[in-house]
Amino acid sequence: MEAKTLPLLKERLNGRLPKEGEIVIPELIAKGLKLKKGDVVVLVATNKNGSMNAKTFKISGVVGIISGPGGRDGYINIKDARKLLRIKKPEINEMVIKLKNPELLEKVNKELIGFTKTIQKPKLEVHTWIKLSPFANIIKMLDIMTFSIEIILISIVLVSILNVMIMSVFERIKQIGTMKAMGTSKSFIVSMFVNEGLLLGMFGFIIGVVASVAFVYLIGDIHYNFGRQSNLLLVPHIDYKSVLSVGAMVVIIAIIASLYPAFKAASLKPIEALRS
Repeated sequence: MEAKTLPLLKERLNGRLPKEGEIVIPELIAKGLKLKKGDVVVLVATNKNGSMNAKTFKISGVVGIISGPGGRDGYINIKDARKLLRIKKPEINEMVIKLKNPELLEKVNKELIGFTKTIQKPKLEVHTWIKLSPFANIIKMLDIMTFSIEIILISIVLVSILNVMIMSVFERIKQIGTMKAMGTSKSFIVSMFVNEGLLLGMFGFIIGVVASVAFVYLIGDIHYNFGRQSNLLLVPHIDYKSVLSVGAMVVIIAIIASLYPAFKAASLKPIEALRS
């Protein structure tokens, strides 16, 4: 029945699915141990009670990579699996649910998670195929890298605006002194420099978004090959929710970076400012 659940298995199988006493080994192990069809191997396994058992198998076939680049999936007959793991009664430890409408994935996932919380024993876990995919760990690493890059970029924005605003204060010390001598309030001077920093952040953000949209539009869809998989499609797109969140963050950082130079300018004494 395995071929019915995995219709593409036959294309990656060099040989046949195992009968009792036979095993289909993954291609990586076959190459690493220099094994081929007809060779005999010993499979050692530990069951859920910690009991170790071993059984001899004859290789009936070699299967190509199934679950990603590091896939090491093989097959034995279910009767042999019960003997090897010393399972006396039929047991189910995993169940796969296929949705006719993939758009309902998140809804069904939440409902199943809620259902498992009502069950005391046995303890059940619910995972989507995306989480079980061999690329899930790669995606997590990329998310961490992206977050780290965002932190670095935010730091650059903070330091850049802070530096520009400090230089702006030093270049306009006499003008600030003149304004204070004429009776301009501290709050007006602070708001003037904060608004300038805010405009710097907003214009930088707008230019960045326009450049990003243009870049994504120019590169278009990307076709590439990965291992045995060919003509894979990578579709770059811009997540507008992330754009808005980053934009809000840039505005906040710009305001924070402008506060110190703004209060520095507001605290200048008119006489000292005009003498400098």
